[in-house]
Amino acid sequence: MKSKILRLLLVALIVLLLLAGGWLWLTLNWSYSQGERAGYVQKLSKKGWLCKTWEGEIAMVTMPGAIPEKFEFTVRDDAVAQRINVLAGKRVVLNYAQHRFIPSSCFGETEYFVASVREVLDSPLPQPTSVPLAPNAAAQGQLSEPR
Repeated sequence: MKSKILRLLLVALIVLLLLAGGWLWLTLNWSYSQGERAGYVQKLSKKGWLCKTWEGEIAMVTMPGAIPEKFEFTVRDDAVAQRINVLAGKRVVLNYAQHRFIPSSCFGETEYFVASVREVLDSPLPQPTSVPLAPNAAAQGQLSEPR
């Protein structure tokens, strides 16, 4: 009787571990969404007590004078992290995949995992063009005389 209970508990534990492992594999390998974010790299650091992960942040500026929106991300690949470190302070485009419901922060503090980075070489904001002003009426002698 005791061996049947022990066997049942052991099978239940194994099934539970397999389900947890399957869930972890699914959340890390199947992305919820993918996309790109452009901005200026503000920080990138390797963080964590036990599980060291690269955590970073870019500032996304939409127009001059606007408050930049911050985008926090995680990098799993050391080569990509080194490339981001080289481009710190420059305008970059980050390609990322969003992985939701990861059961532990050991794999990253955010749900946005950056897969690649590229530098943007063109100017992000359009440069103002000079617009000719209307000629001054007084300069052309077209002032009307008082009546």
